[in-house]
Order: sequence, then C-alpha cells, then structure tokens
Amino acid sequence: MVQSVLIACLVLLFAPASIPARAQDSEPAEQPKSEFFSGVVTVLADDKVTVFRTVLGKNAESRTFLINSETRVEGKMKVKARVTVRYAKNEDGDRALHIIVRAPQKK
Repeated sequence: MVQSVLIACLVLLFAPASIPARAQDSEPAEQPKSEFFSGVVTVLADDKVTVFRTVLGKNAESRTFLINSETRVEGKMKVKARVTVRYAKNEDGDRALHIIVRAPQKK
C-alpha cells in the first residue's frame, strides 16, 4: 500500500516534466528590444527630448527621443536634469518608453 502511494507520488511529480510543451498556433508579437541612454537634458519640447552624454574614453553623444502619451516620466523633467531613458527603436525614430529623472547631486 505504502509502496503504491509512493510510486503514484513519483509519477505525478515527474509526469509534467516528461510532457512536451504545446506549440502555440501563432507566433507571439515580437516586442521591440528596449535600450537605455543616460545623460543630461539639453532640449525639452512637448513631443521630444534631447539628451547629451559624455563617457570617458569615448566621443560625446547626443540623442533625441520621441515622447508621447504612453511615455512614463518619473520626476520633474527640465533642461540640465540628469535622466535615464529606456527607449525602443522604430521607423519614426527612437521612442522614449520610460524616463527617470535623477535627483540633483548635493555639493
């Protein structure tokens, strides 16, 4: 009796691992890969923001990101604010998905 219960438990424990996963009927919609860019806001408009960054040993770089109603902004964005932008590339340009405004450094 104990032996049959033990065998039943082992079968139930390992059975899901041996059943192959069901293939989906259609391909899932591919999410655009998001990337990050950090720097200082140099231009701020209603529909876009330009961020400038310098990295030691590399060339300075400036990027403009499109902003729309779906863009999440944490903090108060203004010129000269330090920000990190999570963005996705699309045919219209780089679209900001999430902007985090960094707190000013204390001196």
